[in-house]
Amino acid sequence: MSETVLSEGRDPQQASTDNRRWRALFFISLAQLMVALDATIVNIALPSAQHDLGISDANRQWVITAYGLAFGGLLLFGGRVADLWGRKRAFAIGLTGFALASAVGGAAQNEATLLGARALQGVFGALLAPAALSLLAVMFTDAKERAKAFGIYGAITGGGGAVGLILGGVLTEYLNWRYTFFVNVPFAIVAALGAIMVIREPAEGRNRSPLDIPGAVLATLGLVSLVYGFARAESSGWSDATTIGLFVAAVVLLVAFAVTEAKVKAPLLPLRVVTDRNRGGVFLSLGLAVIGLFGLFLFLTFYLQIVRGYSPVKTGFAFLPSIVGIAVGSTQIGARLMPRLAPRLVMGPAFLLSAIGMLLLTWMTVDSSYAGLLLPGSLLVGLGIGTAFTPAIVLATHGVEARDAGVASAMANVSQQLGGAIGTALLNTIAASATASYLVAHAATSGSARQLLQSEGLVHGYVSGIWAAFGILAAASVVAFIFINLPRLDAGAPEASGSTEGEADAGASDDLHVPVIAD
Repeated sequence: MSETVLSEGRDPQQASTDNRRWRALFFISLAQLMVALDATIVNIALPSAQHDLGISDANRQWVITAYGLAFGGLLLFGGRVADLWGRKRAFAIGLTGFALASAVGGAAQNEATLLGARALQGVFGALLAPAALSLLAVMFTDAKERAKAFGIYGAITGGGGAVGLILGGVLTEYLNWRYTFFVNVPFAIVAALGAIMVIREPAEGRNRSPLDIPGAVLATLGLVSLVYGFARAESSGWSDATTIGLFVAAVVLLVAFAVTEAKVKAPLLPLRVVTDRNRGGVFLSLGLAVIGLFGLFLFLTFYLQIVRGYSPVKTGFAFLPSIVGIAVGSTQIGARLMPRLAPRLVMGPAFLLSAIGMLLLTWMTVDSSYAGLLLPGSLLVGLGIGTAFTPAIVLATHGVEARDAGVASAMANVSQQLGGAIGTALLNTIAASATASYLVAHAATSGSARQLLQSEGLVHGYVSGIWAAFGILAAASVVAFIFINLPRLDAGAPEASGSTEGEADAGASDDLHVPVIAD
């Protein structure tokens, strides 16, 4: 891969820097794959873990929620810590901590240990994820190289959840649920060792301003309240008093956070990062797209296992078309189109393509053909999401000062995390309500047809949720067209990330500026 970025005119120092960057991309991508896998791999293993450890049905959701709360709540803080400590150091610490927490989770002998391990995974994941993305932002400054690097990163981010379903099914069925935790350890060890050996980051990119403690507390509490509110809504309903209280608290805390950030000298999240029209459009469209993608994973998993009786392994492999679509879209379409077209002309049609794929899935019935309907639908969803992810991830950090790369990267992760939390709660609620209404309307059905009725009711609910996901993906397309107005990001365009103004101007030439490197 490194050969593609070398030219005869580069001096040996430049060639060495190029080679090192592409090797670093491998280890960063490996770490991101581990984090992306963890979003879904445990879901498949959850029933087995629940049985072995005697976890009640009421507490089962906390195996998922504990991770989501810690991860989503601490992302902004983790991004700021990466800017302060240095991304390489934060990356290595995040990997080490994630590996240790995974080992504890795999060896857990009781419910409390498992839940504690999941929370710790979320804590270290919140440090690791923004550090990984911001490392790419400050290391790849040439537009064509950024397109390739972020295409690979986007494919892993988008496809990791589906890969987690496959891997989780294989490990649970043929080994043991504990291996869905243990599998993270070798990933983390290899990525951490590689990071220490090859990753270098620009020395001038750190933000050594003191931590904004009030902002960190308000942001963490606000995001935790918001994520937990959606998790609570899924299990207890939207009208539950605690659910409403959590949403009210989240609004109050996040408004207080915004007011604080506008006044303090060294804010946790400089408002310039989120008030930029293009980045704001990216964060919003990315969050909406993740809701749609979770709709695909959620309802196809239920449909294939509950209605069609697929095994966990067979269900996981049924997601291969979406994984292929995401990989091809990110690395072969999005990465190639981004230097040639304005970002909105890539993202808008790509999200619309995903919406069309979701629209196909609304024709689902109890006995739908996998090859005739589910395969093309999931392939189109994956292809569209993958194509849009590459410019979206690039634009999330485009033009930010190097010292803000960590928090900008964290915001990209926050939008995806909130999209996942909202998608799971909202779409599950829509599906459950539609199923209940269908069963009530057909309550007079005779006993001999009752089993078929139950399946029809479930499919009716899934289709209702898929219709909602279709509308949300269409909305993501509209947001991309309206809000994102940057021109084409060609190879000669200066990039602010990881450079000063003078360095950006110098970067417009064919020979890349080689920044000062710090371990």
